[in-house]
Amino acid sequence: MLTPRQRIEQEMSSSAHVRLYRALTRLTSPVTMMNTGAHPDDEQSGMLAWFSLGLGMRVIIACSTRGEGGQNVLGPERLGALGVLRTRELEEAARALDADIHWLGHGPDDPVHDFGFSKDGDATFARWGEERIVERLVRAYRTERPDIVIPTFLDVPGQHGHHRAMTRAAETALRLAADETAFPEHFAQGLKPWRVAKYYLPAWSGGGGTYDDDLPPPPATLTIDVREQDPVTGADYDRIGEWSRYYHASQGMGWWPERPDHVWQLHLLRGDNAGMPEATILDGLPSSLRDLAPEGALGAALAAVDEVIAAALSAFPNADAVQQCLAEAAARIETAQAAGDDAFRALHGHRLARKRAEIDAALFESARIFERAYGEADYLTPGGTATLTMVLAEGADATVTPSLPEGVRVADTAVVDGIHRFTLAADADAPLSNQYPPLWSSLGGNGPVSVTLSAGIAGREVTRSVDLETALPLAPAHSVTLKPSAFILPLQKLPSEISFTADADLPLRFKSVNGFEVTGEGESFKIKIPSNPSSSLTVMTPEIDGKPAANITSFSYPHIGRNRFVRPEMLNVLTLDLTLPEGAKIGYVGGGADNVGVWLQRMGLDVTELDANALSGDLSAFTTIVIGIFAFGTRPDLAAATKKLHRFVEDGGHLVTLYHRPSDGWNPETTPPRYLKIGSPSLRWRVTNPQAEVELLSPGHTLLAGPNVIGPEDWAGWHKERGLYFASGWDDAYEPLLAMHDADEKPLTGALVSAVIGKGRHTHTSLVLHHQMDRLTPGAFRLMANLVQPA
Repeated sequence: MLTPRQRIEQEMSSSAHVRLYRALTRLTSPVTMMNTGAHPDDEQSGMLAWFSLGLGMRVIIACSTRGEGGQNVLGPERLGALGVLRTRELEEAARALDADIHWLGHGPDDPVHDFGFSKDGDATFARWGEERIVERLVRAYRTERPDIVIPTFLDVPGQHGHHRAMTRAAETALRLAADETAFPEHFAQGLKPWRVAKYYLPAWSGGGGTYDDDLPPPPATLTIDVREQDPVTGADYDRIGEWSRYYHASQGMGWWPERPDHVWQLHLLRGDNAGMPEATILDGLPSSLRDLAPEGALGAALAAVDEVIAAALSAFPNADAVQQCLAEAAARIETAQAAGDDAFRALHGHRLARKRAEIDAALFESARIFERAYGEADYLTPGGTATLTMVLAEGADATVTPSLPEGVRVADTAVVDGIHRFTLAADADAPLSNQYPPLWSSLGGNGPVSVTLSAGIAGREVTRSVDLETALPLAPAHSVTLKPSAFILPLQKLPSEISFTADADLPLRFKSVNGFEVTGEGESFKIKIPSNPSSSLTVMTPEIDGKPAANITSFSYPHIGRNRFVRPEMLNVLTLDLTLPEGAKIGYVGGGADNVGVWLQRMGLDVTELDANALSGDLSAFTTIVIGIFAFGTRPDLAAATKKLHRFVEDGGHLVTLYHRPSDGWNPETTPPRYLKIGSPSLRWRVTNPQAEVELLSPGHTLLAGPNVIGPEDWAGWHKERGLYFASGWDDAYEPLLAMHDADEKPLTGALVSAVIGKGRHTHTSLVLHHQMDRLTPGAFRLMANLVQPA
């Protein structure tokens, strides 16, 4: 449920006039286009804004992953939690474009997920399964019936392998979607073959700071040149695209170009006139309903629909006049539907059905019947109750029906002055909500709980589904948080027992695993350590009433509101061969995007988190200062302290910087104590194979020889990748310590470099140590212990 201030902000940013105009714009085109991509934020947002808000097309964003393997510049959410966050970001980004979403991947446990990075499509298909992703795209084509499909990226070397795989799959799926013998299980589910009329490739390079396409884009067969502004907001369509990209905040999106783009070039690869020049993207497509059946009574009925829709737009913002036009348009569509034969209905029936739904939505916007709907709880629990409130405008008359998930029913209803309150009751065995919903519609009805309205408007009975202001999912009744939930235990210094606390409202029980025994009750627990444990990871699951306990982690950001991630709670104990550096006193400067400071403490090191005040104070008490990922870009106080950190090194301190992007405030001349350049585009300066062989260039170097001797076993079991944003150039003072490479590439030596400077040392690493520590990879802790030793 939103706070009063949040509701004010929402109303300020969502004008009723703009919503009505958008609802009317939808009616002007019978064309559907689909933009395919691999991650939330892959959309070509400015171009999509023109297609949707300028041309009235139905725009669908088909996205293969939830972005769960990416980075997060906002906070600590990773993997599944990041997938939930980025799912919400794309929903809000689509809302700004009045677009729909068709998800092809369903979270980190689905084979089609974001595993970080690959450099070619084959490596991506090895994880996703090429037939699997093609089948899902065929299903998307047959379900959504796009006339136009446009991938955002090219399938060329130098491009992200996820992008390459999606573009290749999108083209493969074209033929199969129209094939009456392909994936016959679709037909048993009510789908029909569908032929996409046009398939375009971008006639622009996908290069930039991250990628570097090896091959030039194909020649443009169509140039889209948009010089006009959106009539209702006065904004350039590319600016509206940035309004959409603003919601991809976890990826640092939302730029303000001084001059917005006006031109997008496309290459028609598949279609009746493939490779031929076009005047507009609508060449050969129906630009109006009349074009669906140009002749006879059916054509005349459709032409009449076009006319009254145009009249509705001309009447805007006169609500009464708009309603009369829309009611007539709906009646004429019904006439056209009755007049069409079976062949017409098979080819175009979905277009008219969509227009009927869009007209109902526009009628509701014009009548301003609905104000808001919300759940008076963060979530509903199995066996529990929650109140759903629906607020209609004063004097409005409508039938309100909650749309509920399996196992949830309305137990009671109260209506006072147009405010409907429903008591929802969930069965004890009601299934939990899917954290990764497969679809999102611009017409509403999203979320586990929504509301259906029916009302008489302009003499017609119309129906519309509306969303709650924040989702009301079914989540576990009990959440357990163990503090800490993971222990790092050096075999060289094993305690006899360790303690942790549990935030739980019911008794917890733990089964003994590998000789580790948990005792205690209430909030306080102890783990008895076996006398001679091996180097291993032990996982113990807390149970409530004999069932595994869940952890519900809430997170909130202004652009997407309050959300939660549900996962099984686990107690992890990593025992390993780990020697800590003597005398190390560490200051940690976090950028908000990693947990390295926490892991250093759990290793048993003396760690102080340095806020702005501490960073501006005396640093001489520390032997080592560690700078977290992205921190120079997210901490203005850190950027201001750069010269002070240089003096810290000169005076004998050890400065350790974890990976940064060139865009993270990293100036190669002034940020590090000596010149150190981060490679760009990043695709050229990363090793994506987490099992890539690592060569020690200087095995006897102090950072590799002690206090832990780094060997082959320390590079085993890595997850996602070795590293990224490797250094590409450096001052002679720096010594490269490692060499590694992906298959068929030359070795890169910028993953770990270190320099003696004055009395101290600067070490920079682009290894994804923060991620490996989150995954409890033993070698990452051993190497980090070496890196933080005093200079």
